[in-house]
Amino acid sequence: MISWRAIAAATLFAAAPALLAGEIPPDARRSGYTFMGPDTRAMQDDDTANPGMLFVLDGEALWAKKTGSANKACADCHGDARSSMKGVAARYPAFDKAIGRPVTLDQRINLCRADHQQAEPLPYEDRELLALSAFVAHQSRGTAITAGDDPKLKPFVAQGRALFMQREGQLNLACTNCHDDNFDKRLAGAPITQGQPTGYPLYRLEWQTLGSLERRLRSCMTGVRAQAYDYGSPELVALELYLMSRARGLPMETPAVRP
Repeated sequence: MISWRAIAAATLFAAAPALLAGEIPPDARRSGYTFMGPDTRAMQDDDTANPGMLFVLDGEALWAKKTGSANKACADCHGDARSSMKGVAARYPAFDKAIGRPVTLDQRINLCRADHQQAEPLPYEDRELLALSAFVAHQSRGTAITAGDDPKLKPFVAQGRALFMQREGQLNLACTNCHDDNFDKRLAGAPITQGQPTGYPLYRLEWQTLGSLERRLRSCMTGVRAQAYDYGSPELVALELYLMSRARGLPMETPAVRP
């Protein structure tokens, strides 16, 4: 059964088949925040009204909590997150020498749990994993994104870019068709942004909870009637890496708020 979002997308692109702007120049790239209405921006700006901050506070508590058979806390290795984690999320996904490929911040947290705390990995979209990711990323709020600078990441950035440009699904659409060619328009009443991932994990009003960039990517794939990649798959990691490198220079906003 075709959803209203799919119908709206098909209508938009059928009505404007020639609007192909190509990749957005670096100096014209904008955070999704700039596309939001005043109420959504006000909610993000006020830490007492931003529901994502509840996850940040949970993450702060988890940072200091000892866990696993090693009975260690994140703070035992990394100390005060306000200094040790500043700028860290802005460079993720990052290359991991041990496994020879990039890992996301969520994956890094789980690798630390397994290697240093001897604890079980947290499932994707688990509240504790989102809270830890939000807490760590929040320490970089206002810091410019630098992801993709490592030369070892070059082939993975290229893979992510190819996936971003690749048409897929029954609607035969690519990420670029919305986020490069048709940003600043509206789809089913919602603004089409440039897809700059400056605030993840973010609070999405549609979800009524915090969610990861991988959740958003999978939702988009489902929206164009494509088979979504599994959480943590090399394809989703490469897409996340490309998107973060595409947003290079924009400030981190975690936890952002979106419709």
